Amino acid sequence: MSIRELSDRYGRVARDLRVSLTDKCNLRCSYCMPAEGLDWLENERLLTDDEVVRLVRVGVERLGISEVRFTGGEPLVRRGIVDIVRRSRALSPDLELSLTTNALGLARTAPALAEAGLDRVNVSLDTVRAGTFHEITRRDRLHDVVAGLEAAYAAGLGPVKINAVLLRGVNDDQAPELLGWAVERGYHLRFIEQMPLDAQHGWDRTTMITADEILARLAAAYDLTPAVEPRGSAPAELWLVDGGPATVGVIASVTRPFCGDCDRVRLTADGQVRNCLFAREESDLRAAMRAGASDEELADRWVIAMRGKRAGHGIDDPTFLQPDRPMSAIGG
Repeated sequence: MSIRELSDRYGRVARDLRVSLTDKCNLRCSYCMPAEGLDWLENERLLTDDEVVRLVRVGVERLGISEVRFTGGEPLVRRGIVDIVRRSRALSPDLELSLTTNALGLARTAPALAEAGLDRVNVSLDTVRAGTFHEITRRDRLHDVVAGLEAAYAAGLGPVKINAVLLRGVNDDQAPELLGWAVERGYHLRFIEQMPLDAQHGWDRTTMITADEILARLAAAYDLTPAVEPRGSAPAELWLVDGGPATVGVIASVTRPFCGDCDRVRLTADGQVRNCLFAREESDLRAAMRAGASDEELADRWVIAMRGKRAGHGIDDPTFLQPDRPMSAIGG
């Protein structure tokens, strides 16, 4: 069986597959969705466990995918997640398997995920203050996130990475505190510029905390020097903290886009290929699969979908339109 590349018209090749397992989430982060939640996908529209694993297999065996990250919504609310990880690991011992999670269920599942073959986790955490956590997420669950991080670290799901978003007037004064907390525990912290992917479409470029502002806040408390390791297709610019070895990353998706080095492709929980996080078009693999398409035919559709990838996300273009789907429905 020959392997084809998921290449686009600009010479980029996708080898990093983000697979959303659900659009549901057990937090209600203010920059992601309204307090009452969203209209979740009907169960019959969601890919089954077998369908998820089949599409991952097509990606790995036919299209050169070398890294798979399971996302959501919150992927840990998917009942079959441990089995999905185990079956994905069986595809190749060299496949890099990771998980992006809010960590609410991680204390319970980390050992099983590690045993199933998961390599590491990324945990979303914007503050280590209980009051601020409740303000952002509308849930009093910081203690569960902390326990989940500890369980992941103990299970060897490392490096354990933390993704943080700073919100003006909410937690933008807490960046040094969060960094110190993470470094002390051996976690790798990455700050992410807030992106226009909220369900309410309330994102405003003028109120977003930029990468320059993030670095200025951190530099007031720490000595930051650029890391010398090559960045490659990684989205984070890395900085040594007080000379290292600890680092902090800044993912400046808006002000310093890295589209030219992008190697990612996304599969939504209902089986749609998205060639960019901000794409407004999708390619339906679920319908084709349920209509009897062969693995080769699914691969063909996937290759065609990638050919339409744009040069960049275009957030700074006056004609930019936010995707209809919010982040929880796309998968991070």
